[in-house]
Amino acid sequence: MTTLARRRHWATLAAGLVLLAGCADPDDGGSSDGGSKADAKSIAFFGFAKANSFSVATFEGVQEQAAKEGAKAEFLDSNFDAQAQVRQLQDAITSKRYGVFVLQANDGTAVVPAVREAVRNGIAVVVEFTPVGTRYDTADPQVPGTVSLVDVPTRNGERLGKLGAGACEKVKDDPCEVAYFEGLKTLPLDNARTGAVVKTLKAASGVKVVAQIEGGYTKDSGRKAMQDLLQAHPGVDVVIGSSQALFGAEKVAKGKDIKYVGNGASRQAVAAVREGRWYGIPYLPVKTAGAKAAELGLAKARGENVPASTDLSSLVPNEGLLTKDRVASSGITGEYDE
Repeated sequence: MTTLARRRHWATLAAGLVLLAGCADPDDGGSSDGGSKADAKSIAFFGFAKANSFSVATFEGVQEQAAKEGAKAEFLDSNFDAQAQVRQLQDAITSKRYGVFVLQANDGTAVVPAVREAVRNGIAVVVEFTPVGTRYDTADPQVPGTVSLVDVPTRNGERLGKLGAGACEKVKDDPCEVAYFEGLKTLPLDNARTGAVVKTLKAASGVKVVAQIEGGYTKDSGRKAMQDLLQAHPGVDVVIGSSQALFGAEKVAKGKDIKYVGNGASRQAVAAVREGRWYGIPYLPVKTAGAKAAELGLAKARGENVPASTDLSSLVPNEGLLTKDRVASSGITGEYDE
């Protein structure tokens, strides 16, 4: 081969390699820092909303753990807006200000592309409380490279069903009439939880599910749901729903012998169980969970090996199934206010 031919050969080969590099799969799971490394001791907390006491308590845990490790944390408030949260994630990736993301996803499907991009840019992403992805029956990460610290919706539903069946054991009616106040019928996560609640209740002896009503997550929505329920089923024995909804519902049903199972772990919900107004709740230590999320994220950002998945219910004994006797023996008071 002549000198000129060799030059042409290598030039063609080099051009081909450039072309192949330009066609590489953007979702290949590889990591790139985009040219400059983000601050490994800076945490972006993508909470549901600053107006939400649950998110605020979670962030307090994140902040405390960050301070222990010489790091800093910032609350990025999407105010329950899924698309706003996606934009915040994208802006945070571009800014390269944060080495750790702790994410409470408003919409676990909508954020998937942004989460993938964050992982590719070398950001340690901890998915906290709500799963990111389309599955609601697993704590395993659904985006490779993320760390999952979630309350699995179907397992949460099973715990609610177990508590509901336990409440039925305390009533004389046979069958025991149970109503479930669903969160929001438009949310796939709530639908998955509802299915698990109903399946667990139907498997219990002497239990009859008489109603599934959208109860929502406010006192007003709970009040309306209870009004509708009592018109159709005035003899209902057990009502299960979000703790926020039950605080409104129990006022409508004042004087009736109804046992309540709340889905929430505020100080007020724990007090309702301690006082015997409610039968039980599946308890989660919200502030502790925030601290754990920060701990995992910072460790991953340092290059340490951390568990890929943790079910939040594993942070408390007995999967957090809390009834009056267990409140007394555990000393649990709750870690946030409604």
